[in-house]
Formats: sequence, C-alpha cells, structure tokens
Amino acid sequence: MRARTVPQPGWSFEYLMWIFTRISGLSLLFMGFIGLVSALLLGARTQMDLPTLVRWTFFQNPNHVVNSNIADVTIGWSNAYWQIIQMLMIFFGVSHGFNGLRVILEDFIGHTILQPLTRGGIFLIWLFTMMVSIYVILAS
Repeated sequence: MRARTVPQPGWSFEYLMWIFTRISGLSLLFMGFIGLVSALLLGARTQMDLPTLVRWTFFQNPNHVVNSNIADVTIGWSNAYWQIIQMLMIFFGVSHGFNGLRVILEDFIGHTILQPLTRGGIFLIWLFTMMVSIYVILAS
C-alpha cells in the first residue's frame, strides 16, 4: 500500500471528489443544525423528549414524532420542507460515505484493472441506495 497524496488543484476527478468530501461533511453539520433549530421552533422543546429530538434532527421522519406528545403529526411535521431536508441529508451522507469507501478501496487495489470495476460497482450500489432512500422518504 502506498501513501495517498493530496490531489493537485485542477479539474481532475480526484480533486473534485476531495472538494466534495469537505463540502458534504460541512453540509451534513449545517443540515443537522437546521433540523435541530427547526424542530425547536416547531415546538419540540415542549413536545418531545431528548432521544426523539436527536432522532428527528438527523432523520426527519414523521414516524419519529409519533411517540411524542404531538396531537396531530401531519400538521407542521409531515410536509415537503422536511422531505427535502431529509433527501439532502441522505444524498450528502450516502455520497460522503461511498466516496470514502471508494478512496479506501482504491488505496488497496491501486491503479489496476480493478479500479474502474470498483468505481462502477460502488456507483451502482450508491444509485440503488439513493433510489431506496427516496422511496422510503416519499412513502412514509
């Protein structure tokens, strides 16, 4: 195994993925903060316990609010805003994770014939995961 160097600035695939990893990590923190603040503004501080609030912050699913003191979950909690936030969170989280997996696997396989096969396989698994995630978000 050889040491991986930081890609040089330019428009190469490695450099763009290096930038994307940093942006996706920051966006996950930012969207978690938005989820927490939005939930608190909607009344979560008096209607949810702490574990439900944390679950809601990182995966805004209306079923997470069912166990709280909220009388009608569909008012304010089950709408397009939360679905969009949830899809963005899933996109950045899954993409960030699969890009990290790609980097780790390419460190071990190097520049052989397996590299394009590995990238293709990871892309197909990423695509399947995104489709299932969006289905779950829109169906719940």
